[in-house]
Amino acid sequence: MMLALVLALMMAAAIFAVLWPLSRGRETVPAGAAGASDVAVYRDQLEEIDRDRHAGTIAGPEAKAAQIEVSRRLIAAAQSADTTGTADNVIDNRWRRRITALAALVIMPAGVAVMYLALGSPGLPGQALSGRMEAREQTSLPAMIARVEAHLEKNPEDGRGWEVVAPIYMRLGRYDDAVRADRNVLKYLGETSARLGDLGEALVSQANGIITDEAKTLFEKIVASDSADPRAQFYVGLAAEQDGRFSDAAKTWRALIAQAASDAPWVPAVREPLGRVDRANKQANGAPPSGATSGPNAEDVAAAAEMPAAERDRMVRGMVERLSARLHDDGSDVEGWLRLMRAHVVLGEKDKASAVAADARRAFKGAPDKLRQIDDGAKSFGLGG
Repeated sequence: MMLALVLALMMAAAIFAVLWPLSRGRETVPAGAAGASDVAVYRDQLEEIDRDRHAGTIAGPEAKAAQIEVSRRLIAAAQSADTTGTADNVIDNRWRRRITALAALVIMPAGVAVMYLALGSPGLPGQALSGRMEAREQTSLPAMIARVEAHLEKNPEDGRGWEVVAPIYMRLGRYDDAVRADRNVLKYLGETSARLGDLGEALVSQANGIITDEAKTLFEKIVASDSADPRAQFYVGLAAEQDGRFSDAAKTWRALIAQAASDAPWVPAVREPLGRVDRANKQANGAPPSGATSGPNAEDVAAAAEMPAAERDRMVRGMVERLSARLHDDGSDVEGWLRLMRAHVVLGEKDKASAVAADARRAFKGAPDKLRQIDDGAKSFGLGG
């Protein structure tokens, strides 16, 4: 209804624009009178040109050309003077205005109506706003993802479909779905460095920034086959940092920056963690042990505790979780249990340190010497017997 009202107002405005000039009364100059006046003017001009030619103020060729032009106009004016008289011209002008007004009032609206009936859809019912919004939502990102997911549910071996939806899951923060999609991409399309890297990144995001063992293996595999892959090298360095191997991390990132183009956009993202591990190395007064399973020592954790909270959490949580996972798989490393307890104490997590001590005692239940080392370490950390 509102649309019809707007269209009607627009039509009325167009008609008014046509009729307004026609409705204004104006004096009509008789065609015959106008023609007679023009004839007299052109005759005077011919006489003036002739006088100027005799007086020498205008050259002969120019005078002749001017006489020809004025004569042409004189003939046209004389023919106009012989046309219909004053009354006939007035009547003719009135009828022209009437015909134009009739076309604006009747023919124009009728023509528009005929066109709408022929090309439009007058029988189509109006659609509410909610209906139009629902139709728009059908083309939204969630709707498109839902359609892709429905397709993949029916065609689970469509590797291209999984490859399309995987990065969308990552952008939306649906990391579990991204990991599943990337696994299917590898399964149905095969391995490439890019696809292995995508799965590795999804695993890291799924673990809240922790480089899991599986992700580390993937990135190391990429570097082994393509040592120039910057993404894989970055994550290999990050895994070394989270393992407490700050020197190895710094070495990896320095090599990555050295081989990068001067305008590589990711270089600042590498310089930031490089500065972080350099600070940790300086505060620890030397590089920590380089063994892949050594875990954080006291200096590592103390240095990390002085870092900004965001940097500390990402680095230390990775070191602690990886060491904890290793010790629960193989609990024979007394020094590893002590380092894990010390890490939780330095971070102010005495309850977790006590839980680690209890796990260590269970691991060394049949080994009195090792059990005594655990008890002594727990007492030195203020965890009791």
